[in-house]
Amino acid sequence: MDTIKSVLVPINREGWPFVVLFAIVSALLGGLVWEPLGWLGLVLTVWCIYFFRDPDRHTPDREGLVISPADGVVQSIVAASPPPELDMGNEALTRVAVFMNVFDVHVNRAPVEGVVKRLAYRPGAFLNASFDKASEDNERQSILLETDSGKEVAFVQIAGLVARRILCDLEDNQRVVTGQRIGMIRFGSRVDVYLPKGVNPLVSVGQRAIAGETVLADLKSREKQRTAEVR
Repeated sequence: MDTIKSVLVPINREGWPFVVLFAIVSALLGGLVWEPLGWLGLVLTVWCIYFFRDPDRHTPDREGLVISPADGVVQSIVAASPPPELDMGNEALTRVAVFMNVFDVHVNRAPVEGVVKRLAYRPGAFLNASFDKASEDNERQSILLETDSGKEVAFVQIAGLVARRILCDLEDNQRVVTGQRIGMIRFGSRVDVYLPKGVNPLVSVGQRAIAGETVLADLKSREKQRTAEVR
Protein backbone atom coordinates (compact mmCIF):
# COMPACT_ATOMS: atom_id res chain seq x y z
CA MET A 1 0.00 0.00 0.00
CA ASP A 2 2.81 2.44 0.85
CA THR A 3 4.43 1.70 -2.51
CA ILE A 4 1.19 2.49 -4.33
CA LYS A 5 0.78 5.74 -2.40
CA SER A 6 4.33 6.77 -3.27
CA VAL A 7 3.59 6.35 -7.00
CA LEU A 8 0.05 7.75 -7.10
CA VAL A 9 0.76 11.36 -6.17
CA PRO A 10 -2.38 13.47 -5.53
CA ILE A 11 -3.46 15.99 -8.16
CA ASN A 12 -4.24 19.55 -7.16
CA ARG A 13 -7.92 20.43 -7.53
CA GLU A 14 -7.03 23.19 -10.02
CA GLY A 15 -5.72 20.55 -12.38
CA TRP A 16 -8.77 18.31 -12.68
CA PRO A 17 -10.62 20.46 -15.28
CA PHE A 18 -7.52 20.37 -17.50
CA VAL A 19 -7.02 16.63 -17.06
CA VAL A 20 -10.66 15.88 -17.90
CA LEU A 21 -10.61 18.22 -20.90
CA PHE A 22 -7.41 16.69 -22.29
CA ALA A 23 -8.77 13.17 -21.80
CA ILE A 24 -12.06 13.92 -23.59
CA VAL A 25 -10.37 15.68 -26.50
CA SER A 26 -7.88 12.81 -26.80
CA ALA A 27 -10.69 10.25 -26.96
CA LEU A 28 -12.56 12.25 -29.59
CA LEU A 29 -9.48 12.81 -31.73
CA GLY A 30 -8.44 9.16 -31.55
CA GLY A 31 -11.91 7.76 -32.17
CA LEU A 32 -13.33 10.21 -34.69
CA VAL A 33 -10.42 11.88 -36.45
CA TRP A 34 -7.12 10.01 -36.54
CA GLU A 35 -5.81 7.42 -34.09
CA PRO A 36 -2.26 8.88 -33.80
CA LEU A 37 -3.83 12.16 -32.63
CA GLY A 38 -5.51 10.23 -29.86
CA TRP A 39 -2.17 8.84 -28.69
CA LEU A 40 -0.65 12.32 -28.81
CA GLY A 41 -3.55 13.57 -26.73
CA LEU A 42 -2.95 10.76 -24.24
CA VAL A 43 0.66 11.86 -23.84
CA LEU A 44 -0.49 15.43 -23.19
CA THR A 45 -3.05 14.18 -20.68
CA VAL A 46 -0.36 12.31 -18.78
CA TRP A 47 1.84 15.41 -18.83
CA CYS A 48 -1.07 17.45 -17.47
CA ILE A 49 -1.48 14.99 -14.59
CA TYR A 50 2.26 15.26 -13.92
CA PHE A 51 2.21 19.05 -14.00
CA PHE A 52 -0.64 19.39 -11.48
CA ARG A 53 0.76 16.82 -9.05
CA ASP A 54 0.51 17.90 -5.43
CA PRO A 55 2.65 15.68 -3.18
CA ASP A 56 2.63 15.94 0.60
CA ARG A 57 5.71 17.48 2.16
CA HIS A 58 7.48 17.01 5.51
CA THR A 59 7.69 20.56 6.87
CA PRO A 60 10.12 21.41 9.70
CA ASP A 61 8.01 22.74 12.56
CA ARG A 62 10.53 24.68 14.63
CA GLU A 63 9.50 28.27 15.27
CA GLY A 64 11.52 30.85 13.36
CA LEU A 65 12.34 28.82 10.27
CA VAL A 66 11.54 30.33 6.86
CA ILE A 67 10.67 27.52 4.46
CA SER A 68 10.73 27.70 0.68
CA PRO A 69 7.27 28.52 -0.73
CA ALA A 70 8.09 26.97 -4.10
CA ASP A 71 9.87 24.08 -5.80
CA GLY A 72 12.68 25.12 -8.08
CA VAL A 73 16.15 26.60 -8.22
CA VAL A 74 17.38 29.48 -6.09
CA GLN A 75 17.93 31.90 -8.94
CA SER A 76 19.19 34.95 -7.09
CA ILE A 77 19.86 36.39 -3.64
CA VAL A 78 20.00 40.18 -3.73
CA ALA A 79 19.12 43.27 -1.73
CA ALA A 80 15.87 44.76 -3.07
CA SER A 81 12.96 46.86 -1.89
CA PRO A 82 9.70 44.96 -1.34
CA PRO A 83 6.77 45.63 -3.69
CA PRO A 84 5.40 49.13 -2.92
CA GLU A 85 1.84 47.80 -2.68
CA LEU A 86 2.79 46.02 0.57
CA ASP A 87 3.62 49.35 2.28
CA MET A 88 6.80 47.98 3.85
CA GLY A 89 8.88 51.03 2.99
CA ASN A 90 11.74 51.50 0.54
CA GLU A 91 14.54 49.96 2.60
CA ALA A 92 16.23 47.14 0.75
CA LEU A 93 15.75 43.66 2.22
CA THR A 94 17.33 40.37 1.27
CA ARG A 95 15.28 38.83 -1.53
CA VAL A 96 15.55 35.13 -2.29
CA ALA A 97 14.10 34.23 -5.70
CA VAL A 98 13.06 30.64 -6.48
CA PHE A 99 12.47 29.92 -10.17
CA MET A 100 10.05 27.16 -11.20
CA ASN A 101 10.32 25.55 -14.61
CA VAL A 102 7.44 23.67 -16.24
CA PHE A 103 8.59 20.37 -14.72
CA ASP A 104 8.51 21.53 -11.09
CA VAL A 105 5.59 21.14 -8.70
CA HIS A 106 3.71 24.43 -8.94
CA VAL A 107 1.75 24.40 -5.70
CA ASN A 108 2.97 27.22 -3.44
CA ARG A 109 3.17 27.05 0.35
CA ALA A 110 3.36 29.47 3.28
CA PRO A 111 7.01 30.15 4.24
CA VAL A 112 6.23 30.88 7.90
CA GLU A 113 3.43 30.56 10.43
CA GLY A 114 1.52 33.75 11.08
CA VAL A 115 -1.30 36.05 10.05
CA VAL A 116 -1.93 37.49 6.58
CA LYS A 117 -1.51 41.24 7.10
CA ARG A 118 -1.80 42.32 3.50
CA LEU A 119 -2.68 40.90 0.08
CA ALA A 120 -2.02 42.92 -3.06
CA TYR A 121 -2.53 41.90 -6.69
CA ARG A 122 -0.91 43.93 -9.44
CA PRO A 123 -1.40 43.30 -13.16
CA GLY A 124 1.65 43.56 -15.37
CA ALA A 125 3.74 42.09 -18.16
CA PHE A 126 4.64 38.45 -18.81
CA LEU A 127 8.41 38.64 -19.21
CA ASN A 128 10.61 35.62 -18.70
CA ALA A 129 10.50 35.13 -14.91
CA SER A 130 14.25 34.45 -14.86
CA PHE A 131 14.88 38.14 -15.61
CA ASP A 132 15.52 40.38 -12.60
CA LYS A 133 13.10 43.00 -13.88
CA ALA A 134 10.30 40.43 -13.77
CA SER A 135 10.00 41.23 -10.05
CA GLU A 136 9.04 44.79 -10.93
CA ASP A 137 7.30 44.53 -14.31
CA ASN A 138 5.39 41.23 -14.30
CA GLU A 139 1.94 40.43 -13.01
CA ARG A 140 2.22 39.50 -9.34
CA GLN A 141 0.42 38.60 -6.15
CA SER A 142 2.17 39.98 -3.07
CA ILE A 143 1.56 38.55 0.41
CA LEU A 144 2.72 39.93 3.75
CA LEU A 145 2.76 37.60 6.76
CA GLU A 146 3.38 38.58 10.38
CA THR A 147 4.73 35.91 12.71
CA ASP A 148 3.74 35.54 16.35
CA SER A 149 7.01 37.24 17.31
CA GLY A 150 6.13 40.29 15.22
CA LYS A 151 8.50 39.60 12.32
CA GLU A 152 7.26 40.42 8.82
CA VAL A 153 7.99 38.04 5.95
CA ALA A 154 6.77 38.91 2.48
CA PHE A 155 6.58 36.64 -0.53
CA VAL A 156 5.46 37.31 -4.07
CA GLN A 157 3.98 35.00 -6.69
CA ILE A 158 5.19 36.24 -10.08
CA ALA A 159 3.75 35.32 -13.47
CA GLY A 160 6.17 34.43 -16.24
CA LEU A 161 6.48 34.05 -19.99
CA VAL A 162 4.31 30.92 -20.05
CA ALA A 163 2.56 31.26 -16.69
CA ARG A 164 -0.52 33.43 -17.18
CA ARG A 165 -2.53 32.50 -14.12
CA ILE A 166 -1.71 33.19 -10.47
CA LEU A 167 -3.93 31.50 -7.92
CA CYS A 168 -3.90 32.63 -4.28
CA ASP A 169 -6.29 31.05 -1.78
CA LEU A 170 -5.52 33.41 1.11
CA GLU A 171 -7.67 36.10 2.72
CA ASP A 172 -6.81 39.13 4.84
CA ASN A 173 -6.27 38.30 8.53
CA GLN A 174 -6.23 34.58 7.80
CA ARG A 175 -3.90 32.53 9.97
CA VAL A 176 -1.61 30.09 8.18
CA VAL A 177 0.89 27.48 9.32
CA THR A 178 4.30 26.89 7.81
CA GLY A 179 4.10 24.71 4.70
CA GLN A 180 0.35 25.21 4.24
CA ARG A 181 -0.79 25.19 0.61
CA ILE A 182 -1.71 28.77 -0.35
CA GLY A 183 -2.14 28.62 -4.13
CA MET A 184 -0.20 27.96 -7.31
CA ILE A 185 1.13 29.49 -10.52
CA ARG A 186 0.22 27.64 -13.69
CA PHE A 187 2.93 26.62 -16.13
CA GLY A 188 6.19 27.86 -14.66
CA SER A 189 7.23 31.05 -12.94
CA ARG A 190 8.90 32.36 -9.80
CA VAL A 191 8.35 33.21 -6.13
CA ASP A 192 10.33 35.90 -4.30
CA VAL A 193 10.78 35.87 -0.52
CA TYR A 194 11.76 39.05 1.36
CA LEU A 195 13.52 38.35 4.64
CA PRO A 196 13.38 40.70 7.65
CA LYS A 197 16.33 43.04 8.15
CA GLY A 198 19.30 41.28 9.72
CA VAL A 199 18.21 37.78 8.68
CA ASN A 200 20.62 35.99 6.35
CA PRO A 201 19.67 33.29 3.83
CA LEU A 202 20.82 29.74 4.51
CA VAL A 203 20.71 28.72 0.85
CA SER A 204 22.91 29.61 -2.10
CA VAL A 205 22.30 30.52 -5.73
CA GLY A 206 21.86 27.43 -7.89
CA GLN A 207 20.62 25.25 -5.03
CA ARG A 208 17.41 23.31 -5.56
CA ALA A 209 14.61 24.15 -3.16
CA ILE A 210 11.61 22.02 -2.22
CA ALA A 211 8.41 23.81 -1.24
CA GLY A 212 7.43 23.14 2.34
CA GLU A 213 10.77 21.49 3.19
CA THR A 214 13.88 23.50 2.31
CA VAL A 215 14.93 26.00 4.99
CA LEU A 216 15.65 29.37 3.37
CA ALA A 217 16.48 31.25 6.59
CA ASP A 218 16.21 31.21 10.37
CA LEU A 219 14.62 34.25 12.03
CA LYS A 220 16.26 33.35 15.34
CA SER A 221 19.78 32.92 13.98
CA ARG A 222 22.51 35.44 13.24
CA GLU A 223 24.46 33.00 11.12
CA LYS A 224 26.24 34.61 8.20
CA GLN A 225 25.01 34.02 4.67
CA ARG A 226 26.10 30.60 3.48
CA THR A 227 28.19 30.02 0.39
CA ALA A 228 28.44 26.88 -1.71
CA GLU A 229 30.27 25.46 -4.70
CA VAL A 230 29.41 22.87 -7.31
CA ARG A 231 31.14 19.53 -6.71
